Amino acid sequence: MKDADQSKQLATFAGGCFWCMVKPFDELPGIVSVVSGYTGGRTENPTYEDVGTETTGHAEAVQITFQPELFPYERLLELFWQQIDPTDPGGQFHDRGHSYRTAIFVHNEEQRLKAEASKRALQDSGRFKRPIVTEIVPAGLFYPAEDYHQNYYKTHRREYNLYREGSGRDDYARRNWNNRKDKEQLRRRLTELQYRVTQNNETEPAFQNEYWNNDREGLYVDVVNGDPLFSSEDKFDSGTGWPSFSKPLDEGLIRKEADLSDGQVRTALRARLSKSHLGHLFHDGPEPSLLHFRINSASIRFIPMEDLEREGYGRYSMLFSRRN
Repeated sequence: MKDADQSKQLATFAGGCFWCMVKPFDELPGIVSVVSGYTGGRTENPTYEDVGTETTGHAEAVQITFQPELFPYERLLELFWQQIDPTDPGGQFHDRGHSYRTAIFVHNEEQRLKAEASKRALQDSGRFKRPIVTEIVPAGLFYPAEDYHQNYYKTHRREYNLYREGSGRDDYARRNWNNRKDKEQLRRRLTELQYRVTQNNETEPAFQNEYWNNDREGLYVDVVNGDPLFSSEDKFDSGTGWPSFSKPLDEGLIRKEADLSDGQVRTALRARLSKSHLGHLFHDGPEPSLLHFRINSASIRFIPMEDLEREGYGRYSMLFSRRN
């Protein structure tokens, strides 16, 4: 990469059908764009039909422009592995053939070393019984796919959902990630209350939790994976007995889901990457948005402003202008 463009870098991944490889990365903090396309082959300007003939050598892939200070390459790799079956040399799920192979196309030596370390750690983890066959190869020319294929999960929502459900991709991910072994490891790391709230969607007692009346300046991060979720700058006293915020640090790290439990109709909040239950969204918050993100203390960890640099969150110090 050129020194003048260090604030933005490219990452290129092949993970089978490129329709399914955009949404997992899209709209995360630090992700500038995710483009579907073709790479790794020997022909120029391939089309979707060309690649489908299995004669061009190209793979369906996505090219991600990202800001490594906000979303490091190592985290992109972690997310990539969770989207694929890295042990399948013949394609991905019900899409078969060389054009649906998996590969990491590295853009420099630093990426190569990080990709190899990530692949080696995954193999050594014992998560997969078979060898990991995903290739790590130098990036070449990347050809953006036709407009029809860009952001397919947004432009053809129904077709995308049907395709993804039928592909078996999500079933495979559920079996191999966040499975019983992962849950057991998490249970050992969290307190009993933290585990019940984040993994079993429970709600902690009002006024009897750690942060409901915390008024110190700092960040509130995901207790499971450390993602920065909320700032004290957006915290307000809702009178409910739970920590409440008018907005998250980045909408891309929060997922909203319908919650029909306990005979109520509510919007549940879940951390996008750790999939932890956080709390609920209401519309009785402060002006002008009226949004009220009511969060369980057990699902977050508070980092005081003075500790941000030491804990690796120094880039957020600028949020707290009152002491700076």
